[in-house]
Amino acid sequence: MIQKQYTSFEAIDQDLKILKLERQIDEEQLKLALQNTKKELYPVNILGGLTPIIQKVAISIVAKKILKKIG
Repeated sequence: MIQKQYTSFEAIDQDLKILKLERQIDEEQLKLALQNTKKELYPVNILGGLTPIIQKVAISIVAKKILKKIG
């Protein structure tokens, strides 16, 4: 990181305000990411993602049983 040389306290205060706002933005982004992760990990959402796979497996099992009865 390049060190900045300040010529006034106002410039230091301005950079500190900017850094504080950037930190607050990062904190809010982290909160949103955590909320989204929690939502994705709800059992309903996890099972919702598995539903198409379960359907395919069930259809293939039923199809095999039907083919055994026919053949």
